[in-house]
Amino acid sequence: MSIISKILYPTSLKRLILFVCVDILLISFSLYLAFLLRFEFNIPQKHFNLFASTLPLFILIKLILFTCFKMYRITWRYVGIKDLMNIINAVIVSGSILMALILAPLPSFIPAHSPFIFTDFPTTGFPRSVFLIDGAISILLISWFRMSKRLFREIYKNRRALVNSGKKTIIVGAGNTGEMILRDMARNNFSTFYPVGFLDDDVNKSGNYIHGVKVLGKTSELGQIVLKYSAEAVIVAIPSLNHQTLKGIYNSAKECGVRTVKIVPRIYDFQRPDVNLKNLEDISIEDLIGRQIVNVDYAGIETFLKEKTILITGAGGSIGSEIAMQTCAFQPGHIVLLDVDETALHHMELKIHKTYPQFFNCRKEQASSCPPQWINTDNRVSFIVGDIRDEKRLDSVFKAFKPEIVFHAAAYKHVPMMEYNPLEAVKVNIFGTHHLVKVSVNHGVKKFIMISTDKAVRPTSIMGATKRMAEYICQAFNEDKRQGPEVRSQNEADYTKTEFISVRFGNVLGSRGSVLPLFMEQLKYGGPLTVTHKDMQRYFMTIPEAVSLVLQASIIGKDGEVLVLDMGKPIRVLKLAEELINIHGLEPYKDIDIIFTGLRPGEKMFEEILTAEEGTVASKHEKVFIAKNGTTYSMEKIKEILLEFEALLKEPVLDNHKVIKHTLRKYIKHFGEA
Repeated sequence: MSIISKILYPTSLKRLILFVCVDILLISFSLYLAFLLRFEFNIPQKHFNLFASTLPLFILIKLILFTCFKMYRITWRYVGIKDLMNIINAVIVSGSILMALILAPLPSFIPAHSPFIFTDFPTTGFPRSVFLIDGAISILLISWFRMSKRLFREIYKNRRALVNSGKKTIIVGAGNTGEMILRDMARNNFSTFYPVGFLDDDVNKSGNYIHGVKVLGKTSELGQIVLKYSAEAVIVAIPSLNHQTLKGIYNSAKECGVRTVKIVPRIYDFQRPDVNLKNLEDISIEDLIGRQIVNVDYAGIETFLKEKTILITGAGGSIGSEIAMQTCAFQPGHIVLLDVDETALHHMELKIHKTYPQFFNCRKEQASSCPPQWINTDNRVSFIVGDIRDEKRLDSVFKAFKPEIVFHAAAYKHVPMMEYNPLEAVKVNIFGTHHLVKVSVNHGVKKFIMISTDKAVRPTSIMGATKRMAEYICQAFNEDKRQGPEVRSQNEADYTKTEFISVRFGNVLGSRGSVLPLFMEQLKYGGPLTVTHKDMQRYFMTIPEAVSLVLQASIIGKDGEVLVLDMGKPIRVLKLAEELINIHGLEPYKDIDIIFTGLRPGEKMFEEILTAEEGTVASKHEKVFIAKNGTTYSMEKIKEILLEFEALLKEPVLDNHKVIKHTLRKYIKHFGEA
């Protein structure tokens, strides 16, 4: 490195010297200009002497105050409003001190010529207006100097952007999210996206400017504005849009030839909301079919989850992983993720580490104290490989972590596969649930939330029937705690406090084993897409929205209730297939064929959320309903049923389908009805 390069190479000390030297010049110039303006550019000799004699005091006091207000720690290229307010406060306070020192008469006990105070200049005749003028000029000059680098960079970037900018982009949504997207565009020199305007349905925003970009009109005017400004990309910056509105925006953009349509992702960390261009996602079929407006009580959920130890079974699955991600946003004390699939848990570890880095390597006092063989004690999240069929394993996990809330999402849920393997469905969905419920009660869990399904209603499948039996188990344990210890056996005397609820909902788009991943795989290989029946309908919702309602239901439900989520209107699976083909720029039946294969074992033509004999009552939330009590079983009856199934598990025949179905039909009303 040459001598000149070494001299010019920036360091903290060089930067400090530069700022102090420039501040001295600006303070001097500001005071001189204040005198010039006060005396109309003709300063009398007397007042020029006042300027010369007081200048050292002005420099000293202002430099001291600038240091006290940490103005020399401001990052030059990122000066913001907070820094400007700091400058204003420093100038005002220093000006007030100078007025007091110069204008106030000396106390009688201080000698007139004390060497420790400024007495070499006259204290009378100093113009009071100079303080005000100097203060205003100082604020302008000091602020301008500190903003100069940022202003230069912004102007330079904008000029470069005009010459070499990215795609002309319409931002739909002129709120906080849209503003964050615009700022990130500027940080990236507009190299990928160049904003031509905002769209927003708030009439009060129309015609306004955000960082120099105009709000051009309403979202319904997208097509006209795209054509008028030759837009090449659309970014939807409104996370709460429902699928009908989003579909209208998407179709309008595509009809006008826009190939790039992006949407902001779900924000998990409410404490640190952040959106940038790197996180933008392509609009997916889930957004166009299942996205709904879901308003939940975030404050209530946070009160329920904050600082609690929470255990989630099936944490590597579609629902369990989303419960984990959303739960982390509400600052739990510790979260325990349990799954039999170690690969899925590894993926969850990577995902949570990226989204919530603060959950790892926490300070000791922030992390829960857990045995070293289970967890690094500096972490607030644990990943446990375990099977809910293993009661001893569950007991050791609960003994180590002492969870207060349990979300039970582990289950075998693939309908046709469970028709071929009914004993495995019984082992996991019935016995696994029973083990988990029993261990939860023994270890004093406060609330147990079981994830159920609409297929448990008038079940036609082994999967649906076993999930209905899991609901019965939760209800039986909840009823048992009401009996009082005098009614129960000695071994069950501790069954007292755990509150059980079950939450039913329909299909979630994109979950493992669901129809959408199957369609995506078929589409990748050029089709055809297979639909079981042209009239088959299903309730659909995106995974994040369904889980948001599960968390909402968890604070509403109590005392063994079965809660039902409003999944919106049922959608024809054929329509889903056609929309998926369209979103990939292809034409159904021409580019990609759709064929009908007939109903698979255990499938229904139409799913039901509630049986006719149950009905619902409203809850505190518009999309959560409470099922009226239908069939329930006592703890003694549940034990009899489990003993009967246990005998079946010991049968030498690998899978006696008829016997298992017959046993389920004895205890589950409507099972097997056409």
